[in-house]
Amino acid sequence: MIRTPIGHKITDTHRAKLAYVYIRQSTPGQLVHHRESTTRQYALVERAVALGWPAPRVQVIDEDLARSGAHAEHRLGFQHLLAELSLGRVGLVLSLEATRLARNSADWYRLLDLCSIFGALIADTEFVYDPGQYHDRLLLGLAGMMSEAELHHMHVRLHAGQRHKAERGALSLPLPTGLERLRSGEVVLHPDEEVQARLRLVFDTFDRLGRARAVAQYLRQHDLTLPTRPHHGPPPWPIVWVGAKTNSVLNILQNPAYAGAYVWGKSTTDPARRTPSVAHSGVVRLPCDQWAVCLPNTYPAYIAWEQFLSTQQRLRAKQYKYRDAQPGAPRVGHALLQGIALCGRCGARLWVRYRGARGERPGYVCNTNAIELGEPRCQEVSAADVDPLVGQLILQALEPDKLALAVEAFAHLTREREGLKHQWQLRLERARFDAERAKRQYDAVEPENRLVARNLERHWEAKLRAVEIVERDYSQWQSQQTTVLSLADRQAILALGQNLPALWYAATTTPADRKRIVRLVARDVILDRTRAPEQVWLQINWQTGATTQH
Repeated sequence: MIRTPIGHKITDTHRAKLAYVYIRQSTPGQLVHHRESTTRQYALVERAVALGWPAPRVQVIDEDLARSGAHAEHRLGFQHLLAELSLGRVGLVLSLEATRLARNSADWYRLLDLCSIFGALIADTEFVYDPGQYHDRLLLGLAGMMSEAELHHMHVRLHAGQRHKAERGALSLPLPTGLERLRSGEVVLHPDEEVQARLRLVFDTFDRLGRARAVAQYLRQHDLTLPTRPHHGPPPWPIVWVGAKTNSVLNILQNPAYAGAYVWGKSTTDPARRTPSVAHSGVVRLPCDQWAVCLPNTYPAYIAWEQFLSTQQRLRAKQYKYRDAQPGAPRVGHALLQGIALCGRCGARLWVRYRGARGERPGYVCNTNAIELGEPRCQEVSAADVDPLVGQLILQALEPDKLALAVEAFAHLTREREGLKHQWQLRLERARFDAERAKRQYDAVEPENRLVARNLERHWEAKLRAVEIVERDYSQWQSQQTTVLSLADRQAILALGQNLPALWYAATTTPADRKRIVRLVARDVILDRTRAPEQVWLQINWQTGATTQH
């Protein structure tokens, strides 16, 4: 037996089990730049041998290299060590210091408890500790507490430095697709005209349709893709064109950088929402007024800051939060006042209830007090009693502006077709440029070098086929979309705009379309059928601020 001051702690029972050397570095950068620390940790195998363990019975756990010790969720090596301790196979745990094993008290004390229960020792480069003894347990507890406090102090210091730099706008943040940072540090719009035009189309289409899902459907309907920049490999990252999805459209609409604002601290982490098996879980997006740093007019903008704030308000209004006076997006049901009907007795927002096998009998129900307080239901109003009258009142309100609506509809169709034509021309120009570049690459290679020339030739042919496909699709689109409206088309649009009832009751007008029209002119409608028997009293609160009772 080796005669050391701590030799009396190590017994034959301990040496009959395995010695585990736990090795960890926090980041890949530490593995590259702090190699001496890794070398010192591997040298702990020699210390285990010096303490009396044969070399074949010393196991090294290095699966957690480049893993943070803040949590044990993704540290497979640490979990393996705990499992071996629970099976009673470990006699000694060696680590360079307590910070290598754990950076939080929960994981550290779990390790100490298992070592104490199953009779394992803990050692570093200087001492051997027995977690079952009072003084050693006290020292180990202090070491774990200092390790956690050190990590917390580093986080606070680094976070404060980041915030101070961000408040000056000097912290380099990732830029979204459509913005580029020059070598001088200046941020400019992406030089590609198609990228700029596609992003502006997303904002213009949302202004008109008001829903991110509708924007994505509109882009897919016209076979228009969105630019994105996946961060794979070293920069610079190339632009990739992908199909439009609702989530992609939302990411564009909710990014303040497109409004020219430098923002830091847009989200926070809620520990109660964290899921160990899901990456980036528990991240909560903060509202605009809670952002840590917001510096408008820092980047070149695609939209104005006021338009960005209006867009966020419209997106929030599409969520169904009746208690927050958010009616939600118009749905496909036939209840005309869905989301904007209020109870005339208690003021709560009315729920929509559909009766019948196919929901052909909608109604408005006040269930708020019944659910929250257990009181009787205030009232229930059949939609068949009020929807026809509200529809007539909406048409009467729009009657004075029917000519202006028809003219605006005509102008909108013209602008939309011109915008789509411009998008197609940019797409065709890009395809032709790619084909021309492939041709130049093929011409630049030596004809005798067939190993390279064959691949470049196939690449050129693929680009030429892509040009043919775009030209064919463009021709089909032109045949379906007339560039200039004929005189008969103009007269039909004006006549349709002047005959609003025909448009309102047309089979092609969906219930969601009617609800959007109602919300354009009416803020909400108060219903009360308790004032008089066999009658429903209603009050329309118009968007102009006026009110009418019926």
